[in-house]
Amino acid sequence: MPAGPKLSLEERRKGEIALSEFAEYAEKQQSNRSAQRDPGDSGQATTSVPQDHEDHAELEILDQLSLSDTPKTVKLKDLLLGNNDNPEGALHELAGILQSRIDEGHGETVFDLGLEDGGESMGFDLSNWNAALRRLRDAAETLPAHCRILLTYNVGGPEESRVNNDRVKSSWGKVLVRQPAESVEEMAEIRIAVVGNVDAGKSTMLGVLVKGNLDDGRGKARVNLFRHKHEIESGRTSSVGLEIMGFDSHGEIISSSQGRKLSWEEIGKRSAKVISFSDLAGHERYLRTTVFGMLSSSPNYCLLMVAANNGLIGMSKEHLGIALALNVPVMVIVTKIDICPPQILQETISQLTKILKSPGARKIPIFVKDMEETINTATQFVSQRICPIFQVSNVTGENLDLVRTFLNILPHRGHYNVDAPFEFLINDTFSVPHVGTVVSGVAKSGVIHAGDPVLVGPDSLGQFTTTTIKSIERKRIQVNACFAGQSGSFALKRVRRKEVRKGMVVLKKLEQPPKVFREFVAEVLILSHATTIKRKYQAMLHVGAVSQTCSVIDIDRPFIRTGDRAMVAFRFIQRPEFLAPGDRVLFREGKTKGLGIVKSVGYDPNHPLNPKAVPQEGENSH
Repeated sequence: MPAGPKLSLEERRKGEIALSEFAEYAEKQQSNRSAQRDPGDSGQATTSVPQDHEDHAELEILDQLSLSDTPKTVKLKDLLLGNNDNPEGALHELAGILQSRIDEGHGETVFDLGLEDGGESMGFDLSNWNAALRRLRDAAETLPAHCRILLTYNVGGPEESRVNNDRVKSSWGKVLVRQPAESVEEMAEIRIAVVGNVDAGKSTMLGVLVKGNLDDGRGKARVNLFRHKHEIESGRTSSVGLEIMGFDSHGEIISSSQGRKLSWEEIGKRSAKVISFSDLAGHERYLRTTVFGMLSSSPNYCLLMVAANNGLIGMSKEHLGIALALNVPVMVIVTKIDICPPQILQETISQLTKILKSPGARKIPIFVKDMEETINTATQFVSQRICPIFQVSNVTGENLDLVRTFLNILPHRGHYNVDAPFEFLINDTFSVPHVGTVVSGVAKSGVIHAGDPVLVGPDSLGQFTTTTIKSIERKRIQVNACFAGQSGSFALKRVRRKEVRKGMVVLKKLEQPPKVFREFVAEVLILSHATTIKRKYQAMLHVGAVSQTCSVIDIDRPFIRTGDRAMVAFRFIQRPEFLAPGDRVLFREGKTKGLGIVKSVGYDPNHPLNPKAVPQEGENSH
């Protein structure tokens, strides 16, 4: 008996809890994917762990605790103060420690000057701290890298923390150490998807952040971000807008002194770190575009915008649900606090807290009010559990400096395998005069150079076209190579624009042609559905940059409902696609939403998922 269209509270709660558990499970499966696709020399997948290795895991832990009688390493304090016989050697050693931390942090690190690695205080007074800072700067210059003081305690100056902590008597502080990018190829990049309901101020916020000028409350800041005439007229984003914000190695925002808009080339060439924003549509009509934008750009973080006077309404919850399903850390910005009455703002904040703490989200909301909280939250934001919340106004500029600082020190996130075979997801295609066909997207794994032969496909027949990459651009600047985890665009030789589409892949040319599949089996979780889902059910399915209608051809039980986890076999309706086990799947149809992870590609009708099921009438038994 199908349930009524309205879900009871228990069913909703069941779906929410299942979502948060499934998102974690999917993350683990996905992390295994790169290992599975890159077998070791023995022919075994590298994910398998030898038995004896597992048995002695506790011995490894003891090893890591370094309880053996190894010679004692020099304390960080002595290196910073130069209290030893060989100051030059100590400086060299300090530079080595800095370099390893910078490499670990993908080009930057936040150094706690005045604290040992374990967190205990070095007991610096002011003169010691200043001497240590000079020495840290000397060590950084040898790399070369630049230091910027973020926050100090008991030191004085503009960065001094306003919070008086009686427990900490000594001087210490946090210093951002960042290396300048030697070339555009090495520039650190963080992708952030910006989502939220209509009129939450997404485009305005980006316009203000990137340009540095405040808004007039009448849509002045957002006009620069729009791509179409109808967007300017209605003020509503309908496409995926892209905007970048650059920071140099000193931690300053790259902006123009004359107040003009800098081109992407100028920002890219002067930046050590670039933040790419995908400005997504908030309107319900454009949900498909928004889902596609979130999956195809594979964002590192998600920025949820909430208007203070409206609260978390309409599509905001949908967008938050998608971000949680993709297991992307979420930060929230509450905008328009200048026009919002205090009691309404309080309602919005309590509603936000309630939703973020709910079993589906299981986040810890942190309201960021000052610079100290901003810096501490940003350095710990790799943890998925915390959710920083900023309250800003784009008209008065209140708290915008906190958001900028937060973005400046936001850590790099994501593991990309550069040694795996090259794979690049196409999320947009262009025809550029005097250049030809250009495809843009994100490199999932591997590395590619300009001039390399590649395969582009699959087309409607599942075939791949051989072509050559004429040139590669990152942020509209020509580069020689594109590495895993980077977004870029390729100019392709002898390929017409109508031959490429969103959802295709660019692969390195190998001896064996790549396989494409029309059918695949996925483990799915139904998030919300009014009735039951059976065979022959059709829905819009998103896998990475692929979005295509799929039909359910087999389920491991007679039917599935909200909150159920099941193995389901899907078949693409239009054409085969390039898939691999471990890919994230999101499907939707009207109010129905589900997410899953590809378990195996291809489907053998002779081995149905539910052997007891009798083939339905009118259905082939193949």
